[in-house]
Amino acid sequence: MNGAILLLCIAVILFLALMIVLSAVKIVPEYERGVVFRLGRLVGARGPGLFFLIPVFERMVRVDTRVITMDVPAQEVITLDNVTIKVNAVLYFMVVNPNYAVVKVMDYIRATMQIAQTTLRSAVGQVDLDTLLAHREKLNERLQKIIDEQTEPWGVKVTIVEVKDVELPQSMQRAMAKQAEAEREKRAKIIHADGEFEASKKLAEAADIIAREPVTLQLRYLQTLTEIAVEKNSTIIFPLPVDTIKVFTDMANYAGVNGSPGNRPTPVVAPTTDQPQSGATRRLDG
Repeated sequence: MNGAILLLCIAVILFLALMIVLSAVKIVPEYERGVVFRLGRLVGARGPGLFFLIPVFERMVRVDTRVITMDVPAQEVITLDNVTIKVNAVLYFMVVNPNYAVVKVMDYIRATMQIAQTTLRSAVGQVDLDTLLAHREKLNERLQKIIDEQTEPWGVKVTIVEVKDVELPQSMQRAMAKQAEAEREKRAKIIHADGEFEASKKLAEAADIIAREPVTLQLRYLQTLTEIAVEKNSTIIFPLPVDTIKVFTDMANYAGVNGSPGNRPTPVVAPTTDQPQSGATRRLDG
């Protein structure tokens, strides 16, 4: 009887010893660190790998050191030029000091999230809409710097902050579309005017060459006729040189000014009613 009780006590003691040994053995993977507290005081971070804790006297808190990706919820912000928009972002951060991440802040993930939301509203409210849309890289760098400075005492390193989406009001979208359309029309008109200017210079050079060599105008007529003949047209236009018509027009102008002898009109002499003629007529009658 006494032997059975003794064996039972030994078995219980061995079982308790085994449980204590198993609770003292800790295995931490490569991406984690174990922050150890001894009687409530910070001992330090241990791991990765296998290590032992003093049962009852030491306690361990696991901390993930991998990069954490977090979506910052959409924030309604009024920009510097008084435009109400909704903007959201994505945040990448990691724990570089596990001791501070456990001791300095209660929940470093939630605290980092709140800091990111506040900083996003503040930073976007200090820039205008054009800067936000055209120079987003500078805003991302500014956000990363501000958030990293505030989370550094917690042992958290913010690596990247990216503004994902900017939601504009419908009225602002229509206004921006009109502005872009007007800008495109402006560029088109400028390009067209530049083309006309270059074409006018080339035409002036061509006119100078044609003025020195009139034969080139006839060659140009023939080339134009060749281009017209390529198309399936029923009418063929044959250009007549201006010099050929000029001879006939000069003759017509000369004939119209001087007149021909055969067609020259006969002058008509109207009878006069002077007083001396009337007196002479009376004398002859008498």
